[in-house]
Amino acid sequence: MRFLFLLFIVVPALEIGLFILAGKTVGGFATIALIIITGILGAYLAKRQGMEVIRKMQEQVRSGYPPGEALLEGVCVLVGGLLLVTPGFITDITGLFLVLPPTRKLLQPALLKLFKSWISRKQIYIYR
Repeated sequence: MRFLFLLFIVVPALEIGLFILAGKTVGGFATIALIIITGILGAYLAKRQGMEVIRKMQEQVRSGYPPGEALLEGVCVLVGGLLLVTPGFITDITGLFLVLPPTRKLLQPALLKLFKSWISRKQIYIYR
């Protein structure tokens, strides 16, 4: 419940505050242009990295290995791409961390630990 509060109330409020601050600092037109540019760049990066992850998954399956790590990368790229397309500076920075390979590699162990804890607490069910 706290996560949803953060996601739907706190983050948009912070984004609005940053929009106002950016508008006062660099001007309204530059702020809007920056939002549009990051959205376009985010869509491009997400598509490029997503295709790379799909190729990696296919390669792992062809080699006879389960694509576990590639699936986690795919989730990171998908969520990062959605965050990059969403207008806002906080979401853009978070999305960039999830889309770029070096930072994605740093975040993956923590995400894997989070998913394992969700599974152990039966917050996520795996159907076979």
